Amino acid sequence: MVQFGSGYNMPMDRDFDDHSTSGHNHDHGFAADPDATETKDIGIGMGDLGISMGLGPIPNVHAINTKLRPGSKKVELVFTGFGKGSGQGQTPGQYGFKQRQALVEMGKADQVDFTTHSTVGVMGLAGMDRSGNFSRESQDASLQEVKRAIEFAADVGKGGPVVVHTGEFQRSTNPKLSGNFELYAGEAEEQMFTVIDTRTGGVIAKERKNREVVRPVWLKADQDIPEKGVKKGDYIDYFDKKVTNLAERVPVYNKDTGEFETEKMRWKDVEGEAERLTDDAQRTWKAWKSRGADPNDKDFKKSFWTRFGKKNITEDNYKKEIQVTPEEAWVIQGFQTSMANAVGWAKYQSSGFEGTRKEIKQLKDMYVSAKASYENVLKKGNTDALNKLKSSIPSRLDSFGVTPEEKFEHEIIGDQIKQLQRQLDQQQQSASSQMAQAENSAEQIRNVESGDSYAIKEAAKAYAKAGIFAMRQSNRMEEKGLLKKPLTIALENLFPGSYGAHPEELMELVEHSRETMVQELTKSKEEKGYGYSEEKAKKIAAQHITTTLDTGHLNMWRKHWKTDPEKSMKENDEDYDQWMLDMVEKMAKKNMIGHVHIDDNYGYHDDHLAPGEGNAPIRKMLEVMKKNGYKGEMIVEPGADYYTDQNGFNSVEKTWRHLGIPMGNTGRNWAQVQNYWAGQNAPPYFLFGNLSPNPEEWKLWSGVPLE
Repeated sequence: MVQFGSGYNMPMDRDFDDHSTSGHNHDHGFAADPDATETKDIGIGMGDLGISMGLGPIPNVHAINTKLRPGSKKVELVFTGFGKGSGQGQTPGQYGFKQRQALVEMGKADQVDFTTHSTVGVMGLAGMDRSGNFSRESQDASLQEVKRAIEFAADVGKGGPVVVHTGEFQRSTNPKLSGNFELYAGEAEEQMFTVIDTRTGGVIAKERKNREVVRPVWLKADQDIPEKGVKKGDYIDYFDKKVTNLAERVPVYNKDTGEFETEKMRWKDVEGEAERLTDDAQRTWKAWKSRGADPNDKDFKKSFWTRFGKKNITEDNYKKEIQVTPEEAWVIQGFQTSMANAVGWAKYQSSGFEGTRKEIKQLKDMYVSAKASYENVLKKGNTDALNKLKSSIPSRLDSFGVTPEEKFEHEIIGDQIKQLQRQLDQQQQSASSQMAQAENSAEQIRNVESGDSYAIKEAAKAYAKAGIFAMRQSNRMEEKGLLKKPLTIALENLFPGSYGAHPEELMELVEHSRETMVQELTKSKEEKGYGYSEEKAKKIAAQHITTTLDTGHLNMWRKHWKTDPEKSMKENDEDYDQWMLDMVEKMAKKNMIGHVHIDDNYGYHDDHLAPGEGNAPIRKMLEVMKKNGYKGEMIVEPGADYYTDQNGFNSVEKTWRHLGIPMGNTGRNWAQVQNYWAGQNAPPYFLFGNLSPNPEEWKLWSGVPLE
């Protein structure tokens, strides 16, 4: 394998010094590529850059071996299948012991380090399925793919990063994140949001923020009522009693219209309601805490905020941890309206229940007496007396001359009992079902959560599990003396429309995942943990969970950059480039970059151009990383060159060229020697093969050979 800059040479090679005086140099004293007019040495050598290989398109171990020969010192093996593998979608499971051993031996022979990319079929570990719901089954399937990639990395790479795609859920741009972005025109007003049922992971609502929600106008005090402990703005009932339980609020009654008032809430109103709900949740939690924080506390269990009864919420952090988001408030309003409607109907249906019950009881007593009288007369056999016990039953047909039906008194009473019993049953069933519906609405409120926060928590749990698995595999390899470097889960920024694509989201996800991993590692062994100290756990989590920064994916935010009409196109591009560099520097300074993918594009799609052939400031990004101490792998990801150039390795050579990587101590860089013979646009100064004249036909008079 070629090792540039290492003293490797052949007998026919000659010096790479300047031959401009020899009369056959064709570069006229300057490089053929404008990129080569400056040194550009940023401390990256040819051996620092690797190449990715998609397994499937590259079919087997032999094909991998042929791809190593151009000169890469680092190779990332990318799996493309999910579940059971196929020829074009390979998985780690298709590489058995012999194939893995062959790759290890190839790596030793060619002095190549392998890294691993888990299947591109994984789009985050939050567990979102194709229907947009979050399921444990989907999450577990993705986690298993990551685990077997970790095992492959341990067997073949003897450690190193294992790249995992993020993309936990689709989302709109977050205005709190840095950068001036808009995924589509009018996005700020039409942003989508989802709310999840935490019991099932199912989507309760998926709405846009510009949709209004209608709710009752709840009755509030318009002035202080000191004798009842009521302040202006407090919720009250119709008798001026203060209402502290939000489920017991009553709507405003309009005397003029005879109707209860409703109102339409815009998003700003929903944000205000979220603040009120947050205050109520925090107040409820504090009251519960003051009573001893009993999980079976009846008042707390009856409230809407049982989801905040967690061990990790304390007096120090409750204001941060207990928050009701506007998205949750939007859904809660709907459930509270349904709940109020159900309770109202239940009260209406049950209002006559007790009276009907008493009436049936009285009629049953009358029935017993009437039936006894009937049976006594019947025993005596007196027909006239028996007929006198009959009564005519009024009917709407009486006015038409129809003879009314006659029945004995006990039969009439029995019919009345049956009728009232059916009415009682209907009241009972209607009222109980409405109350059940109201309780279901209350239970739903207790289990709502913003889709964003739910997905992030679920993803953090899964990444923490993967991190612990990587830790255990690393420990196993270290015990055998085979570990080159710790196995690390490297979360990759993906496409702008999904969570984790923005560098600040990526760092947030890593931080949450590390925190969750620390919580698991610090659990006692009785709690099925590891019993590590917090300091040790934090060090281990940082070692096994990091990021992969993909330069091409980051550049795709360019198409969503909101340009300033007062600036030129060049100035707007420079603003965006500076944002990218600022983000890279922020990640590098926080030691958040553990792996790098290098590819280029024009900011529209992930076209995988060679660096320098798009508009991403790749050289400057790499320079920022190196200045901030980055020492990890840098993998060039070929793509377009497989189809528009000779081969994928050309992307690596173009990277050497773009970065102006020096050729050892020769004084030249790759841009000056690529596609040239020994750096010259000239033929060799000797002849061989068929071009060489026949020595028997061409001889000098002295007999000295021509060569």
